Amino acid sequence: MAWYALSKVSFDELLVYIKKADYKYIVLGVCLGLLSHLSRAYRWLFMLEPMGYKVKLGNSIMAVFATYLINYTIPRAGEVARATILTNYENVPFEKGFGTIVSERIADLIMIFAVILLALCLEFDLIYNFLITRFNLTKIVFLALIFVVLAILLFIYIARSHSKIALKVKAFCNGLIEGVLSIFKMEKKWPFILHTLFIWVMYVLMFYVTSFAVEEIQGISLGAILFGFISASLSIAATNGGIGSYPLTIYAAFSLFGIAKEPSLAFGWIIWSSQTLMIIILGGLSLIYLPIYNRNKASLKV
Repeated sequence: MAWYALSKVSFDELLVYIKKADYKYIVLGVCLGLLSHLSRAYRWLFMLEPMGYKVKLGNSIMAVFATYLINYTIPRAGEVARATILTNYENVPFEKGFGTIVSERIADLIMIFAVILLALCLEFDLIYNFLITRFNLTKIVFLALIFVVLAILLFIYIARSHSKIALKVKAFCNGLIEGVLSIFKMEKKWPFILHTLFIWVMYVLMFYVTSFAVEEIQGISLGAILFGFISASLSIAATNGGIGSYPLTIYAAFSLFGIAKEPSLAFGWIIWSSQTLMIIILGGLSLIYLPIYNRNKASLKV
């Protein structure tokens, strides 16, 4: 995928845009992305407190950065690693920690739908025509209904079964549900909501601010920014960190607004590379420093 994305624009052309880029906007975009990650780590504490776990902010921050880094290897493997880090260093049961992460993703899903709704309000005709021409909506709805029916049947089977496997699944699900429901039990609901809004405002601002680094796409409409942001976000969710697909989805989104291929792809590579470099550095340092930061806890176990 990365090779295909690079093949869509020559390396020499890409290098020209990178050399011409206004780096103050790239650095500012990285800072905004960093703020969103720190806010996510702090927000996580609000969800763990109702279950009786006082997690160190340092561990939460390093777990979040480790999550993003690991997601570059296997999609969504980082979430498993994130819950495992809390289990190892904070004695939070895996299923409960993972449940809070699932609850986080639900909040994030609500926010991405809010961004999509805003984009639809701004560019309804353009986006609607795009979806109709590219996707078979009837087929998608039919497949979704089949999935829901199968999920319900599986749930009924596990709920009625008394096999060892079913009992283990139910125990895991109970812990998972407790983690998910922690969002409703927390005392700091409003700080959680405000942090959620802050995280996503920083995401969009990061995308918008970095666009000023490429002269050819400066001043594009808010609708184009939001549509490009949504496409790029979905590419990260669907692949391991958006490798290769991130610039392509931005190009596909921007092309609907008449923005040229070369600057669109160059912008995609610039923003993805800058954010990825931050994750590689901070995620790598987090994985190295976690056992050092928690060495006193490890020595107590011995």
